[in-house]
Amino acid sequence: MPVYSFRGTTAAGATVTGERIAESKQALQAMLRRERVTPVTIKEKGKEFALPTFGGGVSAKELAVFTRQFSVMIDAGLPLVQCLEILGGQQDNRAFQKALTGVRGSVEGGATLANALRQHPKVFNDLYTNMVEAGETGGILDNILQRLATYIEKDVKLKGAVKSAMIYPAITLTIMSGVVILLLWKVVPVFTQLFLGLGADLPLPTKIVIGLSNFVQNWIILIAVGIVAAFFALRFYYKTPGGRFVMDSLLLKVPLIGSLLRKISVARFTRTLGTLLASGVPILEGLSITARTSGNAVVEKALMQVRKAVEEGRTIVEPLKATDVFPSMVSQMIGVGEQTGALDAMLNKISDFYEEEVDAAVKDLLTAMEPLILLLLGVVVGGIVISMYLPLFSLISKLSG
Repeated sequence: MPVYSFRGTTAAGATVTGERIAESKQALQAMLRRERVTPVTIKEKGKEFALPTFGGGVSAKELAVFTRQFSVMIDAGLPLVQCLEILGGQQDNRAFQKALTGVRGSVEGGATLANALRQHPKVFNDLYTNMVEAGETGGILDNILQRLATYIEKDVKLKGAVKSAMIYPAITLTIMSGVVILLLWKVVPVFTQLFLGLGADLPLPTKIVIGLSNFVQNWIILIAVGIVAAFFALRFYYKTPGGRFVMDSLLLKVPLIGSLLRKISVARFTRTLGTLLASGVPILEGLSITARTSGNAVVEKALMQVRKAVEEGRTIVEPLKATDVFPSMVSQMIGVGEQTGALDAMLNKISDFYEEEVDAAVKDLLTAMEPLILLLLGVVVGGIVISMYLPLFSLISKLSG
Protein backbone atom coordinates (compact mmCIF):
# COMPACT_ATOMS: atom_id res chain seq x y z
CA MET A 1 0.00 0.00 0.00
CA PRO A 2 1.18 3.56 -0.62
CA VAL A 3 2.72 5.76 2.08
CA TYR A 4 1.19 9.21 2.65
CA SER A 5 2.69 12.21 4.44
CA PHE A 6 0.08 14.43 6.09
CA ARG A 7 -0.35 17.64 8.04
CA GLY A 8 -3.43 18.31 10.14
CA THR A 9 -4.82 20.07 13.20
CA THR A 10 -6.27 18.64 16.40
CA ALA A 11 -9.41 19.82 18.17
CA ALA A 12 -7.18 21.92 20.43
CA GLY A 13 -5.64 23.65 17.41
CA ALA A 14 -2.24 21.94 17.54
CA THR A 15 -0.49 21.01 14.27
CA VAL A 16 0.17 17.33 13.66
CA THR A 17 2.44 15.92 10.94
CA GLY A 18 3.52 12.40 10.08
CA GLU A 19 3.43 9.50 7.66
CA ARG A 20 0.89 6.68 7.42
CA ILE A 21 0.23 3.66 5.20
CA ALA A 22 -3.29 3.61 3.76
CA GLU A 23 -5.16 2.19 0.78
CA SER A 24 -6.07 5.68 -0.48
CA LYS A 25 -6.23 9.32 0.51
CA GLN A 26 -9.88 8.88 1.46
CA ALA A 27 -9.03 5.98 3.77
CA LEU A 28 -6.33 8.08 5.47
CA GLN A 29 -8.76 11.00 5.87
CA ALA A 30 -11.26 8.70 7.59
CA MET A 31 -8.50 7.28 9.82
CA LEU A 32 -7.39 10.77 10.89
CA ARG A 33 -10.94 11.95 11.57
CA ARG A 34 -11.48 8.97 13.87
CA GLU A 35 -8.45 10.23 15.78
CA ARG A 36 -10.03 13.73 15.86
CA VAL A 37 -7.43 15.17 13.51
CA THR A 38 -8.58 17.44 10.68
CA PRO A 39 -6.33 16.81 7.65
CA VAL A 40 -4.98 19.91 5.91
CA THR A 41 -2.64 18.35 3.30
CA ILE A 42 -2.13 14.73 2.26
CA LYS A 43 0.53 13.75 -0.27
CA GLU A 44 1.55 10.32 -1.51
CA LYS A 45 5.27 9.76 -0.98
CA GLY A 46 7.18 9.39 -4.21
CA LYS A 47 4.67 11.54 -6.12
CA GLU A 48 5.47 14.95 -4.68
CA PHE A 49 6.45 17.75 -7.03
CA ALA A 50 10.12 17.49 -7.93
CA LEU A 51 12.39 19.24 -10.39
CA PRO A 52 13.09 17.13 -13.48
CA THR A 53 16.40 15.27 -13.49
CA PHE A 54 18.34 13.91 -16.42
CA GLY A 55 19.32 10.26 -16.51
CA GLY A 56 16.93 9.51 -13.63
CA GLY A 57 16.54 5.80 -14.38
CA VAL A 58 18.13 3.01 -12.37
CA SER A 59 20.53 0.87 -14.39
CA ALA A 60 20.78 -2.90 -14.05
CA LYS A 61 24.38 -2.54 -12.82
CA GLU A 62 23.29 -0.23 -9.99
CA LEU A 63 20.53 -2.68 -9.06
CA ALA A 64 22.97 -5.61 -9.09
CA VAL A 65 25.45 -3.80 -6.81
CA PHE A 66 22.64 -2.79 -4.43
CA THR A 67 21.28 -6.34 -4.29
CA ARG A 68 24.73 -7.81 -3.63
CA GLN A 69 25.39 -5.32 -0.80
CA PHE A 70 21.89 -5.86 0.60
CA SER A 71 22.40 -9.63 0.77
CA VAL A 72 25.73 -9.21 2.62
CA MET A 73 24.15 -6.87 5.17
CA ILE A 74 21.18 -9.18 5.79
CA ASP A 75 23.54 -12.14 6.14
CA ALA A 76 25.57 -10.15 8.71
CA GLY A 77 22.42 -9.73 10.83
CA LEU A 78 21.74 -6.00 10.33
CA PRO A 79 18.09 -4.92 10.73
CA LEU A 80 16.18 -4.49 7.48
CA VAL A 81 15.40 -0.79 8.00
CA GLN A 82 19.02 -0.01 8.85
CA CYS A 83 20.21 -1.79 5.67
CA LEU A 84 17.83 0.28 3.55
CA GLU A 85 18.87 3.48 5.31
CA ILE A 86 22.60 2.83 4.76
CA LEU A 87 22.21 1.73 1.15
CA GLY A 88 19.82 4.57 0.32
CA GLY A 89 22.18 7.15 1.79
CA GLN A 90 25.17 6.02 -0.30
CA GLN A 91 23.37 6.04 -3.67
CA ASP A 92 24.57 8.65 -6.17
CA ASN A 93 21.50 8.11 -8.36
CA ARG A 94 18.79 10.44 -7.03
CA ALA A 95 15.95 8.34 -8.43
CA PHE A 96 17.30 5.19 -6.78
CA GLN A 97 17.87 7.04 -3.51
CA LYS A 98 14.30 8.31 -3.55
CA ALA A 99 12.93 4.82 -4.25
CA LEU A 100 14.92 3.27 -1.39
CA THR A 101 13.78 6.03 0.97
CA GLY A 102 10.18 5.22 0.04
CA VAL A 103 10.79 1.49 0.57
CA ARG A 104 12.30 2.18 4.00
CA GLY A 105 9.32 4.33 4.96
CA SER A 106 6.88 1.61 3.93
CA VAL A 107 8.80 -1.07 5.88
CA GLU A 108 8.88 1.19 8.95
CA GLY A 109 5.11 1.59 8.57
CA GLY A 110 4.60 -2.18 8.80
CA ALA A 111 4.63 -3.29 5.16
CA THR A 112 6.58 -6.35 4.06
CA LEU A 113 9.72 -5.74 2.02
CA ALA A 114 8.13 -7.29 -1.10
CA ASN A 115 5.05 -5.05 -0.88
CA ALA A 116 7.25 -2.02 -0.24
CA LEU A 117 9.30 -2.82 -3.35
CA ARG A 118 6.10 -3.26 -5.42
CA GLN A 119 5.34 0.43 -4.89
CA HIS A 120 8.30 1.22 -7.18
CA PRO A 121 7.70 -0.93 -10.31
CA LYS A 122 10.06 1.16 -12.45
CA VAL A 123 12.98 0.06 -10.26
CA PHE A 124 11.92 -3.39 -8.99
CA ASN A 125 10.10 -5.56 -11.53
CA ASP A 126 7.80 -8.55 -10.90
CA LEU A 127 10.69 -11.02 -10.92
CA TYR A 128 12.52 -9.07 -8.22
CA THR A 129 9.53 -8.58 -5.92
CA ASN A 130 8.27 -12.17 -6.25
CA MET A 131 11.69 -13.59 -5.40
CA VAL A 132 11.98 -11.27 -2.39
CA GLU A 133 8.51 -12.38 -1.28
CA ALA A 134 9.58 -16.04 -1.56
CA GLY A 135 12.71 -15.26 0.44
CA GLU A 136 10.74 -13.50 3.19
CA THR A 137 8.25 -16.36 3.40
CA GLY A 138 10.96 -19.03 3.57
CA GLY A 139 13.28 -17.07 5.86
CA ILE A 140 16.12 -17.17 3.34
CA LEU A 141 16.11 -13.56 2.17
CA ASP A 142 19.93 -13.32 2.11
CA ASN A 143 20.22 -16.38 -0.18
CA ILE A 144 17.47 -15.08 -2.47
CA LEU A 145 19.18 -11.69 -2.75
CA GLN A 146 22.46 -13.42 -3.67
CA ARG A 147 20.65 -15.35 -6.43
CA LEU A 148 19.02 -12.14 -7.61
CA ALA A 149 22.37 -10.34 -7.77
CA THR A 150 23.88 -13.21 -9.77
CA TYR A 151 20.88 -13.25 -12.11
CA ILE A 152 21.01 -9.49 -12.72
CA GLU A 153 24.78 -9.60 -13.37
CA LYS A 154 24.33 -12.38 -15.94
CA ASP A 155 21.42 -10.50 -17.52
CA VAL A 156 23.62 -7.41 -17.84
CA LYS A 157 26.21 -9.58 -19.58
CA LEU A 158 23.60 -10.84 -22.06
CA LYS A 159 22.41 -7.30 -22.81
CA GLY A 160 26.03 -6.29 -23.32
CA ALA A 161 26.39 -9.10 -25.86
CA VAL A 162 23.42 -7.73 -27.82
CA LYS A 163 24.83 -4.20 -27.76
CA SER A 164 28.29 -5.29 -28.84
CA ALA A 165 26.74 -7.26 -31.71
CA MET A 166 24.57 -4.37 -32.89
CA ILE A 167 26.56 -1.24 -32.14
CA TYR A 168 29.39 -1.81 -34.65
CA PRO A 169 27.20 -2.33 -37.74
CA ALA A 170 24.80 0.42 -36.62
CA ILE A 171 27.58 3.00 -36.23
CA THR A 172 29.29 1.94 -39.47
CA LEU A 173 26.07 2.10 -41.51
CA THR A 174 25.18 5.48 -39.98
CA ILE A 175 28.60 6.90 -40.89
CA MET A 176 28.35 5.42 -44.37
CA SER A 177 24.92 7.00 -44.91
CA GLY A 178 26.24 10.37 -43.72
CA VAL A 179 29.26 10.19 -46.05
CA VAL A 180 27.09 9.24 -49.04
CA ILE A 181 24.63 12.08 -48.40
CA LEU A 182 27.52 14.55 -47.95
CA LEU A 183 29.10 13.42 -51.24
CA LEU A 184 25.81 13.72 -53.12
CA TRP A 185 24.92 17.04 -51.49
CA LYS A 186 28.25 18.93 -51.64
CA VAL A 187 30.90 17.10 -53.72
CA VAL A 188 29.00 15.77 -56.77
CA PRO A 189 27.52 19.22 -57.72
CA VAL A 190 31.10 20.58 -58.10
CA PHE A 191 31.91 17.83 -60.61
CA THR A 192 28.56 18.37 -62.35
CA GLN A 193 29.36 22.04 -63.01
CA LEU A 194 32.79 21.04 -64.30
CA PHE A 195 31.33 18.51 -66.73
CA LEU A 196 28.75 21.01 -67.99
CA GLY A 197 31.48 23.60 -68.60
CA LEU A 198 33.65 21.11 -70.52
CA GLY A 199 30.72 19.65 -72.47
CA ALA A 200 31.80 16.11 -71.61
CA ASP A 201 29.79 13.04 -72.61
CA LEU A 202 28.46 11.47 -69.43
CA PRO A 203 28.35 7.67 -69.08
CA LEU A 204 25.31 6.00 -67.47
CA PRO A 205 26.82 5.56 -63.93
CA THR A 206 27.69 9.26 -63.83
CA LYS A 207 24.17 10.24 -64.96
CA ILE A 208 22.66 8.07 -62.20
CA VAL A 209 24.88 9.64 -59.51
CA ILE A 210 24.12 13.17 -60.76
CA GLY A 211 20.39 12.37 -60.72
CA LEU A 212 20.68 11.17 -57.11
CA SER A 213 22.66 14.31 -56.27
CA ASN A 214 19.96 16.56 -57.76
CA PHE A 215 17.31 14.68 -55.77
CA VAL A 216 19.26 15.09 -52.51
CA GLN A 217 19.87 18.81 -53.17
CA ASN A 218 16.20 19.48 -53.93
CA TRP A 219 14.74 17.37 -51.15
CA ILE A 220 17.39 17.36 -48.39
CA ILE A 221 15.00 18.84 -45.79
CA LEU A 222 12.24 16.42 -46.73
CA ILE A 223 14.71 13.50 -46.54
CA ALA A 224 15.84 14.56 -43.05
CA VAL A 225 12.23 14.97 -41.88
CA GLY A 226 11.32 11.61 -43.44
CA ILE A 227 14.16 9.81 -41.63
CA VAL A 228 13.15 11.31 -38.28
CA ALA A 229 9.45 10.58 -38.93
CA ALA A 230 10.23 6.99 -39.94
CA PHE A 231 12.26 6.50 -36.75
CA PHE A 232 9.46 7.72 -34.48
CA ALA A 233 6.81 5.86 -36.50
CA LEU A 234 8.71 2.57 -36.10
CA ARG A 235 9.22 3.30 -32.41
CA PHE A 236 5.49 3.96 -31.94
CA TYR A 237 4.59 0.86 -33.97
CA TYR A 238 6.93 -1.27 -31.85
CA LYS A 239 5.14 -0.13 -28.68
CA THR A 240 1.86 -1.62 -29.93
CA PRO A 241 1.33 -5.34 -29.15
CA GLY A 242 0.89 -6.30 -32.81
CA GLY A 243 3.82 -4.20 -34.00
CA ARG A 244 6.13 -5.58 -31.34
CA PHE A 245 5.22 -9.15 -32.29
CA VAL A 246 5.76 -8.50 -36.02
CA MET A 247 9.12 -6.76 -35.57
CA ASP A 248 10.41 -9.35 -33.08
CA SER A 249 9.38 -12.12 -35.48
CA LEU A 250 11.27 -10.42 -38.33
CA LEU A 251 14.37 -9.95 -36.17
CA LEU A 252 14.45 -13.67 -35.34
CA LYS A 253 14.46 -14.44 -39.09
CA VAL A 254 17.34 -12.10 -40.00
CA PRO A 255 20.43 -14.11 -41.07
CA LEU A 256 23.20 -14.25 -38.45
CA ILE A 257 21.44 -11.81 -36.09
CA GLY A 258 18.30 -13.96 -35.75
CA SER A 259 20.31 -16.97 -34.58
CA LEU A 260 22.08 -14.84 -31.97
CA LEU A 261 18.82 -13.34 -30.68
CA ARG A 262 17.29 -16.82 -30.38
CA LYS A 263 20.23 -18.03 -28.29
CA ILE A 264 19.97 -14.95 -26.07
CA SER A 265 16.23 -15.61 -25.59
CA VAL A 266 16.88 -19.23 -24.61
CA ALA A 267 19.63 -18.21 -22.15
CA ARG A 268 17.42 -15.54 -20.58
CA PHE A 269 14.33 -17.76 -20.38
CA THR A 270 16.17 -20.66 -18.73
CA ARG A 271 18.12 -18.42 -16.34
CA THR A 272 15.00 -16.53 -15.24
CA LEU A 273 12.79 -19.59 -14.76
CA GLY A 274 15.59 -21.57 -13.07
CA THR A 275 16.28 -18.73 -10.62
CA LEU A 276 12.58 -18.35 -9.79
CA LEU A 277 12.00 -22.09 -9.25
CA ALA A 278 15.15 -22.41 -7.10
CA SER A 279 13.82 -19.54 -4.97
CA GLY A 280 10.52 -21.29 -4.30
CA VAL A 281 8.27 -19.42 -6.72
CA PRO A 282 5.49 -21.71 -8.08
CA ILE A 283 5.99 -22.82 -11.70
CA LEU A 284 2.84 -21.12 -13.03
CA GLU A 285 3.84 -17.80 -11.49
CA GLY A 286 7.41 -18.38 -12.67
CA LEU A 287 6.31 -18.95 -16.27
CA SER A 288 4.16 -15.84 -16.17
CA ILE A 289 7.00 -13.67 -14.82
CA THR A 290 9.49 -15.20 -17.27
CA ALA A 291 7.17 -14.44 -20.18
CA ARG A 292 6.73 -10.81 -19.14
CA THR A 293 10.48 -10.28 -18.68
CA SER A 294 11.61 -12.20 -21.77
CA GLY A 295 12.17 -9.05 -23.86
CA ASN A 296 10.78 -10.67 -27.02
CA ALA A 297 7.08 -10.80 -27.97
CA VAL A 298 7.44 -14.15 -29.80
CA VAL A 299 9.05 -15.80 -26.77
CA GLU A 300 6.48 -14.19 -24.47
CA LYS A 301 3.58 -15.62 -26.50
CA ALA A 302 5.20 -19.07 -26.58
CA LEU A 303 5.75 -19.11 -22.81
CA MET A 304 2.18 -18.02 -22.12
CA GLN A 305 1.00 -20.96 -24.26
CA VAL A 306 3.25 -23.27 -22.22
CA ARG A 307 1.84 -21.80 -19.00
CA LYS A 308 -1.73 -22.44 -20.16
CA ALA A 309 -0.88 -26.07 -20.98
CA VAL A 310 0.80 -26.60 -17.58
CA GLU A 311 -2.23 -25.05 -15.89
CA GLU A 312 -4.38 -27.67 -17.63
CA GLY A 313 -2.26 -30.42 -16.06
CA ARG A 314 0.20 -31.22 -18.86
CA THR A 315 3.98 -31.43 -18.51
CA ILE A 316 6.13 -28.55 -19.63
CA VAL A 317 7.99 -30.48 -22.37
CA GLU A 318 5.30 -31.14 -25.00
CA PRO A 319 3.87 -27.58 -25.15
CA LEU A 320 7.44 -26.27 -25.21
CA LYS A 321 8.19 -28.40 -28.30
CA ALA A 322 4.92 -27.34 -29.93
CA THR A 323 5.89 -23.64 -29.88
CA ASP A 324 8.75 -24.18 -32.42
CA VAL A 325 10.57 -21.30 -30.73
CA PHE A 326 13.08 -23.21 -28.63
CA PRO A 327 15.60 -25.78 -29.92
CA SER A 328 14.71 -29.46 -29.43
CA MET A 329 17.78 -29.94 -27.21
CA VAL A 330 16.36 -27.42 -24.73
CA SER A 331 13.03 -29.23 -24.58
CA GLN A 332 14.74 -32.60 -24.09
CA MET A 333 16.98 -31.35 -21.27
CA ILE A 334 14.03 -29.67 -19.55
CA GLY A 335 12.13 -32.97 -19.84
CA VAL A 336 14.99 -34.79 -18.11
CA GLY A 337 15.06 -32.17 -15.36
CA GLU A 338 11.31 -32.45 -14.88
CA GLN A 339 11.45 -36.27 -14.61
CA THR A 340 14.35 -36.25 -12.15
CA GLY A 341 12.88 -33.48 -10.00
CA ALA A 342 15.83 -31.16 -10.65
CA LEU A 343 14.22 -28.76 -13.11
CA ASP A 344 15.78 -25.63 -11.61
CA ALA A 345 19.32 -27.10 -11.74
CA MET A 346 18.80 -28.28 -15.33
CA LEU A 347 17.53 -24.86 -16.40
CA ASN A 348 20.61 -23.19 -14.93
CA LYS A 349 22.88 -25.67 -16.76
CA ILE A 350 21.10 -24.91 -20.05
CA SER A 351 21.52 -21.20 -19.36
CA ASP A 352 25.26 -21.59 -18.68
CA PHE A 353 25.66 -23.49 -21.95
CA TYR A 354 23.75 -20.93 -24.02
CA GLU A 355 25.53 -17.98 -22.44
CA GLU A 356 28.79 -19.49 -23.69
CA GLU A 357 27.12 -20.00 -27.07
CA VAL A 358 26.12 -16.33 -27.10
CA ASP A 359 29.71 -15.22 -26.44
CA ALA A 360 30.97 -17.40 -29.31
CA ALA A 361 28.12 -16.25 -31.61
CA VAL A 362 28.90 -12.57 -30.94
CA LYS A 363 32.56 -13.09 -31.88
CA ASP A 364 31.57 -14.99 -35.04
CA LEU A 365 29.02 -12.34 -35.97
CA LEU A 366 31.48 -9.48 -35.61
CA THR A 367 34.10 -11.45 -37.56
CA ALA A 368 31.62 -12.10 -40.39
CA MET A 369 30.06 -8.63 -40.49
CA GLU A 370 33.25 -6.58 -40.49
CA PRO A 371 34.40 -7.54 -44.02
CA LEU A 372 30.81 -7.39 -45.32
CA ILE A 373 30.31 -3.86 -44.03
CA LEU A 374 33.71 -2.74 -45.34
CA LEU A 375 32.84 -4.27 -48.73
CA LEU A 376 29.50 -2.44 -48.78
CA LEU A 377 31.20 0.81 -47.78
CA GLY A 378 33.82 0.38 -50.51
CA VAL A 379 31.25 -0.44 -53.20
CA VAL A 380 28.92 2.49 -52.40
CA VAL A 381 31.47 5.23 -51.73
CA GLY A 382 33.96 3.89 -54.27
CA GLY A 383 31.20 3.60 -56.88
CA ILE A 384 30.29 7.28 -56.45
CA VAL A 385 33.91 8.40 -56.71
CA ILE A 386 34.65 6.26 -59.78
CA SER A 387 31.47 7.40 -61.55
CA MET A 388 32.61 11.01 -61.10
CA TYR A 389 36.04 10.29 -62.59
CA LEU A 390 34.80 8.32 -65.65
CA PRO A 391 34.05 11.47 -67.74
CA LEU A 392 37.48 12.87 -66.81
CA PHE A 393 39.13 9.73 -68.14
CA SER A 394 37.30 10.12 -71.47
CA LEU A 395 38.24 13.81 -71.66
CA ILE A 396 41.90 13.03 -70.97
CA SER A 397 41.93 10.33 -73.67
CA LYS A 398 40.41 12.80 -76.18
CA LEU A 399 42.93 15.51 -75.34
CA SER A 400 45.85 13.10 -75.60
CA GLY A 401 44.52 11.87 -78.97
